[in-house]
Amino acid sequence: MLSFRLARSEYGSPSTRLLAILACVVLSCSGCSLGPRSLTHSRLRYNDAVKSTSEQQLLLNIVRLRYVDTPSSLAISSIADQQEVVAGLGIVPFFTSAGAGDVGSYRNSILPQAQLSGASRPTLSYTPLDDEEFTRRLFSPISLEGAAYLSKTTWPISTVFRLYLENLNWISNAETASGPTPATPPDYAVFLEGVQALQRLQDRKLITLFTEEREEVVSTTFPLNESSIANSIESIQNDLELKSSKEGVSLIRRKNQPVLRVDPMVGDDQDWMAFCNAFKLNPSIRTFDLTAEKLDPFLKDMPPTGLETLDLETRSLLQVLFFVSQGVDVPKEHLISGVAPRTNDFDGRNFNWQQVLGGLFRVCSVKSKKKPDCAYVAIQYKGYWYYIDERDRDTKATFALLLEVSRLELESTKSKAPILTIPLGG
Repeated sequence: MLSFRLARSEYGSPSTRLLAILACVVLSCSGCSLGPRSLTHSRLRYNDAVKSTSEQQLLLNIVRLRYVDTPSSLAISSIADQQEVVAGLGIVPFFTSAGAGDVGSYRNSILPQAQLSGASRPTLSYTPLDDEEFTRRLFSPISLEGAAYLSKTTWPISTVFRLYLENLNWISNAETASGPTPATPPDYAVFLEGVQALQRLQDRKLITLFTEEREEVVSTTFPLNESSIANSIESIQNDLELKSSKEGVSLIRRKNQPVLRVDPMVGDDQDWMAFCNAFKLNPSIRTFDLTAEKLDPFLKDMPPTGLETLDLETRSLLQVLFFVSQGVDVPKEHLISGVAPRTNDFDGRNFNWQQVLGGLFRVCSVKSKKKPDCAYVAIQYKGYWYYIDERDRDTKATFALLLEVSRLELESTKSKAPILTIPLGG
């Protein structure tokens, strides 16, 4: 509320002129926070808040899994922000009592009043991600096509394979780490050595992943007649195609086959041989099909020259989150007290999980009253700050990949759970 008191002078009344000025000011201010200009005050702030809380929620769930606590997530369904500005202008006569003495100087005085008020009423809608579809997605392994697609992006192939593969040609990638922290160290060394060699080959542009279109024969050839034409129409409706030949017509289905192509000049390159030795591959092959769980787990009937495919067993999102949770630096007091599970090395000492996750993911912990200054993302849990160091580029990159993939895997589902809507008064 703005109030002014002015007296008329012998040269005229400035009150009228001031009221006109106040009216212009009030009317101009009434629109300064509405319309397109309001975006500069709200949009980026909401964007930053959504980004920060999404990162904190993911980090919190990773830390929870390290303690074998239940993860939980809330999705932001919508943000509605209603803004309004109310402006008013008035004139109130100023009266005095005759008993106050000489009132001549106050007789024609007025009290102008201007009022300007604003309000912002955001409404946030949250959806609990705990329905049947969410749970199914959480436990479903990533598809072969999904793993191949991620490997073809700008993310390092070693990052994608270390995160999303349980094993490759049945060479274990710390499979026991895909659940609650195991009591004994996982089997990981051969897989890690092979994947690091693969990464060096990719960096040197000696290998590449791509998708090759192939034809899969669904039926043998048959003569073309009226009945076959009817069957052909039905087949086309089922995404099958007709292919003519001298013998007749065949039904085929086109499919996209992920493959690993190797530079023909790779020869007996040291990294190439290390990769082939780790995953029992035939080093003379230059194109390897990527398959999903088609190889015998005991490598029965393996050719003496080596395997000719790359058979993958992929992880689900929950398994991936359990895996990276092993990279949380748990305080010693929590390990000693049993609050967090502990992995003992073969000599009885505490196993260092950075042997498995080094260069991929690490969450630091510290007991402090305030958030660490070097924290990129930080949350409080069980009396400690858990954070990703701003200077740890590898962990930041892995965390960004996890966040984006989790959105694709989980938030695409339409939850049937009740939506929690919270109006916040301005």
